[in-house]
Amino acid sequence: MAITLWVHILWLTAVAIFLAFLTYTTYQLLSGYVRKWYEMKPIPGVAGAYPIIGHALQFKANAGDFFSQIIEGTNEFRHLPLLKLWVGPVPFIVLFHAETIEMVLNNPKHLDKSYAYRFLYPWLGTGLLTSTGDKWRRRRKMLTPTFHFSILTDFLEVMNEQAEVLTEKLEKRAGGGLFNCFSFITLCALDIICETAMGKKIYAQNNSDSEYVQSVYKMSDIISRRQRTPWYWPDFIYYFLGEGREHNRRLKILHSFTESVIRERAESVRHVDSDREPEEGPRKRRAFLDMLLKSTDEEGRALSHRDIQEEVDTFMFEGHDTTAASLNWTLYLLGSHPEEQRKVQQELQEVFGSSDRPVTTDDLRRLRYLECVVKESLRLYPAVPLFARRICEDCVINGFKVPKGVNAVIIPYASHRDPRHFPDPEEFRPERFSPENSEGRNPFAFIPFSGGVRNCIGQRFALMEEKVVLAWLLRCFAVRSCQTRDDLRPLGGLVLRPEKGIWIRLERR
Repeated sequence: MAITLWVHILWLTAVAIFLAFLTYTTYQLLSGYVRKWYEMKPIPGVAGAYPIIGHALQFKANAGDFFSQIIEGTNEFRHLPLLKLWVGPVPFIVLFHAETIEMVLNNPKHLDKSYAYRFLYPWLGTGLLTSTGDKWRRRRKMLTPTFHFSILTDFLEVMNEQAEVLTEKLEKRAGGGLFNCFSFITLCALDIICETAMGKKIYAQNNSDSEYVQSVYKMSDIISRRQRTPWYWPDFIYYFLGEGREHNRRLKILHSFTESVIRERAESVRHVDSDREPEEGPRKRRAFLDMLLKSTDEEGRALSHRDIQEEVDTFMFEGHDTTAASLNWTLYLLGSHPEEQRKVQQELQEVFGSSDRPVTTDDLRRLRYLECVVKESLRLYPAVPLFARRICEDCVINGFKVPKGVNAVIIPYASHRDPRHFPDPEEFRPERFSPENSEGRNPFAFIPFSGGVRNCIGQRFALMEEKVVLAWLLRCFAVRSCQTRDDLRPLGGLVLRPEKGIWIRLERR
């Protein structure tokens, strides 16, 4: 009897403690929410927000409709310096002017990524894209030397080889009818990043049905859908009602592949002095993975296999999807503007003549107009159309107080269309990026690779890859686009893609 009584007392005590904890946590969350609600009241916002739910019910479920909604909103409120939104109980400010964007990106205090990036953690861990604070600073300092120009030059060989494979595959389409080039370009970019990041050939261009290849695409879509549906943010709901099982299945495929490659490469590094070149035979190609296996921090500590996997998975995600999208948009724009395409081909003729030789570093320096074309394409169709940071301390943006903990959404797709910096912003004009026309422009008016301290570490790699692939294609083919701008209907997920691909016609030159 006494034992039973004590069991009841202990059980009631445990329940009371749990309820007290739950009440305290709820109070903290609600009081923080109410405080931010009042502090942010002076900031102009979109009408129709409900308590706790915010504007979540107004968001379109379809990715194309959602992105159109975002762009229509920035156009409607372009006269405002910033805009307030509530996604569920989470506050956001939306920035789409160079001056306000600079206040966030150029402030070393606001380095943390926003809440929505937590959905990338299961895939990418806390690597360079998602890490914060001291970990990010240490990792960035450690990895910066791996993107030195002399090291990037070593990757030219891989880029040339895969661009040649792409050219041969597209040769079969030349002189024929319309076709969607999107997957051709994407598989080429995936082959390039696999070999340069991991030193592993996956032959994606010849094996597009690979489970790994399909999982890379699928995972991006899964995460993007979860980011824009706040009722799936809690894990227990997502794994019970959402795509949690499919998410985990794809995650297992992706991690198993990179884990096996890291093990193989680490074993190779242990048994072979990779710094000693063989006297005979082909030179061993370097990969980012080889450099990660040898990297140490300021205290001489090597990266763990988990650390290395975070960075390899991050390179795989960031290093192929964004570049592939940019290449596709560039082909679309050149195919829609014959005069600009003629100028590119004239420059290629001056640099290469009638040769089909590989592209060299000297060639890349001479392809100035082609670089302007790539940058103008990135202006109109930035591969990452929006990204977000966390405001890490109370600050004032354009006269409005923004409290610590608010998420700042930056929309390059909108800021790149500011007529103050880019007159007639919807026009495709590569000469905007000539040295004389770029002089004096606010550096935060054009941010396809983010900006400030936490800009994209791989931007030189991306520009190099785009120029190499385009140089191969445009030496061989004339491109004709077959869609209007309205036909494209961009999907603004993690990466900006056209809803139905890029449809072109190729003619041999």
